[in-house]
Amino acid sequence: MKIVTFGEVMLRLSPPSVGRFAQTDSLTMHFGGTEANVAVSLAQLGLQAAHVTRFPDHALGRAAAGYLRKYDVSTEHVRYGDGRLGLYFLETGAGSRASQIIYDRADSAFSRIKPDDIDWEPILQGASWFHWTGITPALSQGAADCLLAGIQTANRLGVPVSGDIVYRSNLWQYGKTPQEIMPALTEGCTLVLGSKGLFSELYDVVGSTFQESGRAMMKRFPNVRYFTDTKRNSLSASHNQLSAKLFDGQSVYKSRTYDIQPITDRIGTGDAYMAGLIYGLLTFNDLQRAVEFGAAASALKHTIPGDVNLATVAEVDTLASGDSSGRLKR
Repeated sequence: MKIVTFGEVMLRLSPPSVGRFAQTDSLTMHFGGTEANVAVSLAQLGLQAAHVTRFPDHALGRAAAGYLRKYDVSTEHVRYGDGRLGLYFLETGAGSRASQIIYDRADSAFSRIKPDDIDWEPILQGASWFHWTGITPALSQGAADCLLAGIQTANRLGVPVSGDIVYRSNLWQYGKTPQEIMPALTEGCTLVLGSKGLFSELYDVVGSTFQESGRAMMKRFPNVRYFTDTKRNSLSASHNQLSAKLFDGQSVYKSRTYDIQPITDRIGTGDAYMAGLIYGLLTFNDLQRAVEFGAAASALKHTIPGDVNLATVAEVDTLASGDSSGRLKR
């Protein structure tokens, strides 16, 4: 099975451990991007994964591509050109001190992508899944147009499509609103990750419960088969509780609640959930097991430094089965 993802990859710079920006004279470097994080997670779960993006044509861009290859993600369809590599700075919180992120991604090489840069037909031929998020169409008209072409090609080829409709208002700076762009993208989805609040804000679809909102969304977007969301209770920066749910138009499937303490790294945990859920939908003929696998994958990502989930199927299955002991393996 081949999974294709599309989106920007950035360089993450952080003070060591839980240090503050004002304290440090060195920064730890990781690469990450929400769609690429999904690709890496799926590759670690044993599936074939390819990421489509555009990097600057210099040493940092080549290093970012090398990072993806290191974790068995194909970079065959990566493009290179002008522009810069987007950055973000993370200060990791602890206890009652929250983490904070500062973005520096304007005018990145990826934001300059154009539809003619990507020939989706050969990329998606034979694929088992295509994944995108709401970050990508927020970055530029070119990125939004390129993504729409990818979704339409996937639909034509019968490839399932998932969309994480995350919304960050400060990213939409090129003259279009998400309400103008997102509906056409969502029309081509099989699976949508989002909350009833987002359904109301982006699509003017209202429901008093997630189930009611999901039914209303399915009426507006009849190609969508599944809606999913996660619930997080942040007791502190170091202690969270996490669960997930999946709606198929008839029933809601809910995972157990995972008590996560201490947290090593919260970044990329939503991407780990989506990767785990995609894996479950492709592998299991059991929606309850699929949502449980996704939630367990997300819980494990909280224990792994960096943006990507490096958990194996066996590790996720162990946690999903109820074994959270962390017992030493020999």
